[in-house]
Amino acid sequence: MTLPSAENQTSFTEFILLGFTNIKQGKTFLFAFFFTLYTICFIGNSFIIAVVLLNQTLHTPMYFFLGNLSFLDICYISVTVPKMLADLWTESPSISFLGCAAQLYFLVTLVGSEGFLLASMALDRYVAICRPLTYTSLMNKWICLQLAMISWTLGFFNASLHTALTFHLVFCQTNRINHFFCDIPPLLSISCSNTSVNEIALLTVGVFVGLSPFLFTLISYAFILHAILNNQQKKQSHKAISTCVSHLTVVILFYGSSIFTYVRPTSSYSLERDQLVGVLYSILTPTLNPLIYSLRNKEVKLAMRKLIGAKTCFCGI
Repeated sequence: MTLPSAENQTSFTEFILLGFTNIKQGKTFLFAFFFTLYTICFIGNSFIIAVVLLNQTLHTPMYFFLGNLSFLDICYISVTVPKMLADLWTESPSISFLGCAAQLYFLVTLVGSEGFLLASMALDRYVAICRPLTYTSLMNKWICLQLAMISWTLGFFNASLHTALTFHLVFCQTNRINHFFCDIPPLLSISCSNTSVNEIALLTVGVFVGLSPFLFTLISYAFILHAILNNQQKKQSHKAISTCVSHLTVVILFYGSSIFTYVRPTSSYSLERDQLVGVLYSILTPTLNPLIYSLRNKEVKLAMRKLIGAKTCFCGI
């Protein structure tokens, strides 16, 4: 494929996000719907962070990772939804070149970090259930901090690579992105450069960032399930199953949508289908995470009641 010469390139200063431009009616409903989801996500995840920080009984590895996940989800939904709400409100779905690059960078950072963070949570549950006698020594504060730092660092490295590769491309024919936020597949689809290197990098790195943590998580839960089924104490088994089901639900929602988005050829990109998947992994999953963990976790619910009760008593003084 012949690349356009520099003098024939059009230097776009902005991109047009086509996500919801084809919807003539119902934009008010979409605005209210996504604003509600954003509010629920922000309040729910903030509340979990506050509960974990303020309750001493939750200062354990599992809730340390849960607090990290809640913080990540707040960042996750804040990267895409506020801009989308502004586009729906003003009906001017444009984003600057630099703004698009920043949105892509932070989005890919958070996607990569969440994958490794979920794998760290699976490791924590594996050690707690399958190696209970060594849990305190293996999952100490320093190890947990290192796992969290590695998750974030790999996410930043992943984003740096893909953002550099994506915005090294030439966009000379159109600046219209078939999505409601800047993401790698829709940007590759409008580039007039040869994107084979980008696609190879997306698939190769995607195997490491996406499939490897996913397989590690599945293997961990295979061992966990085996240990639970061999446990004679039904009460402990029930508690372990409840915790693991919450985590597995989040894992399936996240990995199912993100792997579908990134670990596949760009030629299979579809506006309607990929927008739906984009809503799933960038909006619905961060919103559902606090509900999944709080509704199925007795310790979190108890800590929430104590926190609400303490605030009520304080306000009544």
